[in-house]
Amino acid sequence: MSVLLPRSLHVALQDGVAVLRLSRPEKRNALDDETVRGLARFFDELPEGAKAVVIHGEGEHFSAGLDLSTLTERNAEQGVAHSRNWAKAFARIEFGDVPVVSALHGAVVGGGLELACATHIRVAERGAFYALPEGSRGIYVGGGASVRLSRLIGTARMMDMMMTGRTYGAEEGVALGFSQYVVGPGEALPKAIQLARRAAENAPLTNFAIIHALPRIADASPETGLLMESLMSAIAQDSPEAKSRLRAFLEKRSTKVSHG
Repeated sequence: MSVLLPRSLHVALQDGVAVLRLSRPEKRNALDDETVRGLARFFDELPEGAKAVVIHGEGEHFSAGLDLSTLTERNAEQGVAHSRNWAKAFARIEFGDVPVVSALHGAVVGGGLELACATHIRVAERGAFYALPEGSRGIYVGGGASVRLSRLIGTARMMDMMMTGRTYGAEEGVALGFSQYVVGPGEALPKAIQLARRAAENAPLTNFAIIHALPRIADASPETGLLMESLMSAIAQDSPEAKSRLRAFLEKRSTKVSHG
């Protein structure tokens, strides 16, 4: 890569999928500012040939959240700037150039959960658990959970987590929206890579519409959303690749949808 990453991040390219590893296992992959800046740089300048990204954690946990040992006393202005830096980095994941899949295991806590929520697909091992301990620490979430997690699981459930310290396991989590998949021990990373490869096969303009247009359509009024959908649909189907893929289907040169 042309971008220099901190020691806490490692990347390997596998058949068009960039596998990005959080590598602070001695800290349960807690996120410090250097790591977050590294994430922003990585997604600003993806490895050449990367059509999708998988994020996972080294060791026993995905990420235990903010590295509290780096949380010095800040005034309000500094606190806003710190949160905005995290927000910008995670926005580059959510509204970036390629699909991003996270492989979750162990602790997916605080800022680690916020990072996971910024990814498009989340695969959790059965031993994964989710928590927002900020309430008991006397602080508040600052990496986008108020927006992303509340949309996934509901505001009332998020309030309960923050006020009472309630945690959720992976089995509950898939039903509530924390993840879309639950797999056995050691299976999250292979499954995430498989899904990333599948997403990478889509037409680039289709993935652009899914990543950038769909969330904004969902937030819009029905009338605005329907108009945006019509415009995005027309643009996508007008691309040469879409026309080629549709011809292949009509000429029975592509597989049909099946289940199981």
